[in-house]
Amino acid sequence: MTEMTNTYANPRIDRPESRSDAKHGNVSADATKIVWVGSMILFGTIGSALTFSVGALTLFLITTGITLCLGHSLGMHRRFIHRSYQCPRWLEYTFVHLGTLVGLGGPFGILRTHDLRDWAQRQSECHDYFSHDQVWYRDFWWQLFCTMRLDNPPEIRIESQIANDRVYQLMEKTWMLQQAPWALLFFLVGGWSWVFWGICSRVTISLFGHWAVGHFAHNIGHREWHVNGAAVQGYNVPFAALLTMGESWHNNHHAYPGSAKLGLEPGQWDPGWWVLKFLEGVGLATDFVTPDALAERPELVRIVELPATPVRDS
Repeated sequence: MTEMTNTYANPRIDRPESRSDAKHGNVSADATKIVWVGSMILFGTIGSALTFSVGALTLFLITTGITLCLGHSLGMHRRFIHRSYQCPRWLEYTFVHLGTLVGLGGPFGILRTHDLRDWAQRQSECHDYFSHDQVWYRDFWWQLFCTMRLDNPPEIRIESQIANDRVYQLMEKTWMLQQAPWALLFFLVGGWSWVFWGICSRVTISLFGHWAVGHFAHNIGHREWHVNGAAVQGYNVPFAALLTMGESWHNNHHAYPGSAKLGLEPGQWDPGWWVLKFLEGVGLATDFVTPDALAERPELVRIVELPATPVRDS
């Protein structure tokens, strides 16, 4: 396939190619991530195993579903990062707070990580950290416990109405502490069992799931779309559609990053989109961005479905 310039433009990225490089840099252990993720894994496994109850398991399932759907998918990804629909500010704050509870980071940190990764994947070459192009256990270590520092990264300029928002500034500074009020509530209602299952196990499984879907969705699955000139192609992972609230339709997302709807083909279940349509029905969500409203990209090519094997296009 013919290589060409990627025309998708993220206004937050100042990326003159002569000064930015997506390939060269260093991956190093991050002490904060090691302590944070390690403690969640420790208490989420040992603590939960020692305090199992049906009520705690139910709490885990409900809170995981809410934070992944309303928080990570609708709040952080489709609204805060891509602005793919409109909603009242109080609802946006609520969704982004729930997204922070997933445990990946604060809103600004997640936005910068997302935008840098997406920019790197659209370049002709990028570091293995961004492409997940390493054996699974090394990729697991890199993504959950390390930080990537490019030698010559692009500048990410968060729009002023977000960067100067005091609510988001507070969320960023206190993203770990935001678990505390919920932990206290769970403790008062259900004791340590509810804390271990409703906080630690929920964060652990969310972090593991986020890594796993990212790893598979950039290595194996099937595609309807190819982005010419991009170092990394996204893959659709059908078996994870419900668990990820539709986020596993990653080939679709690479094709149409700004779309509020991720499941684009018949039979591609997208729970996040279902919730958005419900919110539209009750007057809380409007102005959905869908593929037909996005600018045409010459580098985007419709292809026949490929077999479920890893494929690297150059």
